[in-house]
Amino acid sequence: MRLDKLISNCGFGSRKEVKELLKKGLVTVDDAVCKRPEAQVDPSCQRVCVGDVLVEYEKYSYLMMNKPAGVISATFDEEHTTVLDLVAERYQYAQVFPVGRLDKDTTGLLILSNDGGFAHRALSPKKHVEKVYRAELSAHIDKTTIKAFEEGIKIDDDFTTMPAGLIALDDEGFVAQVTIREGKFHQVKRMFEALGIKVLALKRTHFAGIPLDENLAQGEYRRLTDDELKIVSNLLSKD
Repeated sequence: MRLDKLISNCGFGSRKEVKELLKKGLVTVDDAVCKRPEAQVDPSCQRVCVGDVLVEYEKYSYLMMNKPAGVISATFDEEHTTVLDLVAERYQYAQVFPVGRLDKDTTGLLILSNDGGFAHRALSPKKHVEKVYRAELSAHIDKTTIKAFEEGIKIDDDFTTMPAGLIALDDEGFVAQVTIREGKFHQVKRMFEALGIKVLALKRTHFAGIPLDENLAQGEYRRLTDDELKIVSNLLSKD
């Protein structure tokens, strides 16, 4: 890997800023100063430092975010705050992106990564990756509502959803857990709307078997744990 790309991807600045660090002699490779941005290095066996700080390289980054309302699932937007605006520069330089999307007013679990293979498999319609939501509703659900979800709901002229799970989370049935294996635009909201029910608040609690870390406040994020990365690995290994 090019030295300037490695250092930039690890959060030490843009490629232009990294070139300035190199010019100033602040970068060492195996304890020897290196000023050439095009120099090839192997981060798995060579020690690269910026000043006294070790450059710790990871091929791919996987982040869990508790997305807040009012933030869009995009990498750039001229008018609105994006999820990329909420992460450290090192991850922006590493070019992480949201794996899938949550609506602007939907909160909860969002995975960000720069692993295109993982994103492709996680979002492939053929994989039927499970997504679980907590929905606050304008009307209560009953056995008829649950049956409709289990059978699939027609949400436009030429599309009927796959069977979905629906259970009440409170005694009155105004709060429900929804499990879907698709990712159509505004799908959960449209499914309820087809039955005359409005979704007042929506939060994703699970994605691909990974639960939201409830210790994360809205807008906070962290790296996936080893156990969560195993779930990622299992997903990638499935045909």
